[in-house]
Amino acid sequence: MKPLRILHSESSNGWGGQEHRTFKEMLALRERGHTLELVCVPGARLGERLGAEGFTIHTTPMRSGVDVSAVARIRQLLKERSFDVLNTHSGRDSLLGGAAARLAGTPLIVRTRHLALAITSRATYTWLPHKVVAVSQSVRRYLVSEGVPEKDVVTIYTGIVRPPQVSRAESTLRAELGLGDDAVIAGTVAILRDKKGHADLIRIAKPLIEQRPNLHFVFAGDGPLFDEIQASVHENGLADHVHMLGLRRDIPNVLAGFDLFVLPTYQEALGTSFIEAMAAGLPVIGTAVDGVPEVIDNGVNGLLVPAHDDRALAAALLRLADAPEERRRMGDAGLMVTRTRFSVDTMANEMAAFYVSSLSERGLA
Repeated sequence: MKPLRILHSESSNGWGGQEHRTFKEMLALRERGHTLELVCVPGARLGERLGAEGFTIHTTPMRSGVDVSAVARIRQLLKERSFDVLNTHSGRDSLLGGAAARLAGTPLIVRTRHLALAITSRATYTWLPHKVVAVSQSVRRYLVSEGVPEKDVVTIYTGIVRPPQVSRAESTLRAELGLGDDAVIAGTVAILRDKKGHADLIRIAKPLIEQRPNLHFVFAGDGPLFDEIQASVHENGLADHVHMLGLRRDIPNVLAGFDLFVLPTYQEALGTSFIEAMAAGLPVIGTAVDGVPEVIDNGVNGLLVPAHDDRALAAALLRLADAPEERRRMGDAGLMVTRTRFSVDTMANEMAAFYVSSLSERGLA
């Protein structure tokens, strides 16, 4: 495979699962000998993180989806640096970058779809890009239903970087919370925002704790609902059993202190938080929405429950809280999956092969 010249574009200035995937993908493809650069808006977190890793970063304001100056800037960049591929990620950069790449005659234009939301611009999936990457089969099926030609959209799962392994004995979480080995910790690592399901866990926590006094919930993460969730914990008298950690930078250490991972999300394109928990050897409880069933094999590496179903969620939590051997079996199964299907190596190899096959299909390889 000859080295490719790939330009990624991003109009978001935040940092979430989408940006994290692009970051990992670019690092892994650079390690394989390809040249990768980024064009983004000034102040974008992705640009800052990649710049610190030695990538060439180009910035341009992307004021709207019809910002002619941004189109001209990206077109010039594509032509001057002779990129083989433009890979866009958000709505605005897909419009601007896609138009620029069409004008520049860039050999391959790819749009990656990271979200399980309704699309707002069909053009950024149909006539602007040549190909589309979906992060799950669920997202792919939705795109096809919206008119993206089936032959032009492929699923490539997001891979995770395996964290340094921290044993339960090495984890400082239980000491920090004043909990002993007899405590069963059901933990969550996720931004506290609508549709992640934290409120569902608060709602069922009190009757579960009354039945299993050794059961504890730990929420790691911050977000717009942090204060509201924390207030609900105190109002319901749950502060001794529901522990709010806030934003943490030591996630491997936190996960190592859990007995199981639970996230009753309402919407999830794939669910990398489940994959990261599985990589720590944890059984996972999730909801049967969007791409989550592609990650959780019910009864094998975790349990799937319907969204908004308090009774089913409570039953799943009690089942795993009471079954350490089942937790161990499911944790081992999940660990194996993260070493293959959901590894960064698999993602990078599949992306590189996809670029090459797409260029070949267009007679440009």
